[in-house]
Amino acid sequence: MRGLPPAARAYVLCAVLGALACVLPALLGSGTPRAAVALLAVLYLACELAKVCPRLGGRAPEGIGAFFPVVLAAVFLLPPSAAALVALPGALAGAAAEPPAAVRRVWHGAQQALAAWAAGGTFALLGGPAALGGGARPGGAVADFPYVMLPAALAAVVFCLVLTALEAGVLATAERRPAATAWRAPLALSLAPHCVHGLAGLMMAVLWRSPYGPPAALLVLLPMYISCWVFAQYHHERAAHRATIRALVQAVDLKDRYTRGHSERVGQASAMIARELGMAEDRLEVVRIAGILHDVGKLGVPTRLLRKDGPLTPEERRIIELHPEYGHEMVRGIGFLGEARSAILHHHERVDGSGYPYGLSGGQIPVLARVVAVADAFDAMTSTRSYSRARPVPTALGELERCAGAQFDPDMVGALVRAIGRHGWHPAVTSDEELQVIPRSAPAAAPAAAPPAPPAPTGLTGLPGLPAQNAESRAHRDAGGATTGPGGTG
Repeated sequence: MRGLPPAARAYVLCAVLGALACVLPALLGSGTPRAAVALLAVLYLACELAKVCPRLGGRAPEGIGAFFPVVLAAVFLLPPSAAALVALPGALAGAAAEPPAAVRRVWHGAQQALAAWAAGGTFALLGGPAALGGGARPGGAVADFPYVMLPAALAAVVFCLVLTALEAGVLATAERRPAATAWRAPLALSLAPHCVHGLAGLMMAVLWRSPYGPPAALLVLLPMYISCWVFAQYHHERAAHRATIRALVQAVDLKDRYTRGHSERVGQASAMIARELGMAEDRLEVVRIAGILHDVGKLGVPTRLLRKDGPLTPEERRIIELHPEYGHEMVRGIGFLGEARSAILHHHERVDGSGYPYGLSGGQIPVLARVVAVADAFDAMTSTRSYSRARPVPTALGELERCAGAQFDPDMVGALVRAIGRHGWHPAVTSDEELQVIPRSAPAAAPAAAPPAPPAPTGLTGLPGLPAQNAESRAHRDAGGATTGPGGTG
């Protein structure tokens, strides 16, 4: 836990202590149905370990929650403290994608134990155990359908809410994300799956209480295992898509050596803007991909133009300005990109209508294209190139604010300024260039310690300090059209 901020460490510790308080009554109490707890706990542990089964493609994605029905069945069948105890072994044995693995496993155990305890309390409070009955066994009552579905559904919702709230708390304390954003997007994505898991858990509980007993309840896991396998295949397909995107970006970097690493940083800055604007998590990923692929059309531009040291001729400039259309054609058939295709096509448009390829203005420009345009120009100004040293981050942000309303969307510029003011700018440093990094705590407008930048040449406002002899051509190739030549701001 040494790498976590103090607030995050305290938060995790409180969650662990709370989970221990939840499971202690089951461990120490004499009325705990220990045989049922042990059977369900072992079953949940086995289901979690099954996610690394070779038939799942070697490994299922972390955190897919495919076997939460076992925990929810425990919620419906056992007292709240016993249900919390059932969740611990599987959660502690789950995969941890990033270090420290031990801390992450303990956190997941505490998280699931607290969620199971809260869900069990909700189910008991609404009369769920009585409605579930004892099946058709002698002296037992048949489950009260459809009423039993109400406390079961609400218990599943509470289980989801507690998991999401705890996760949002970690993100807010460890990464300083806005609490509302950290809570809203995961909840929207996980609520429906958890309700489905609740229904499967209820089916397990009803069969468990039936004359056929626990063996019949295991049949419910078969379709859940199949769903896990299908989800794993989807995950592997997405991984193949990412590999394809990575290959395209590497091809662009090899062709235009002056902008190596630029695509990944634009994707990072685009995601920061989108998150600050409160975009949903799935759309945020599309924004990031759009930023990464925004210059893929350079593959269709002659290498001699991309590497030319002198100014571009009007004909060469027209060829360069075709690269958004080239890029759009290259990714047209990649269905999962969605809105990213329009961002690739229009990221050189300007809000005053003087951009290219179609001269769109204002709201005519797709939202994601406006995001990528700001991220593209920001990285061009803050990256060290062979012809220009990096500008300090506050200087680049000031330049973006000056051009807001003419070249850039003011909302997108403001979002980037706020995001960097809150989180700092920490791109991955490559071996090819030295990047400007400001600390997380530094305000966006803080004075930089770097030497003062030389004054910008007249009319070349998008990239201050570029050498006069090649600023115009390089700006077009590297800064997303931030400077279009003398006499204008872009």
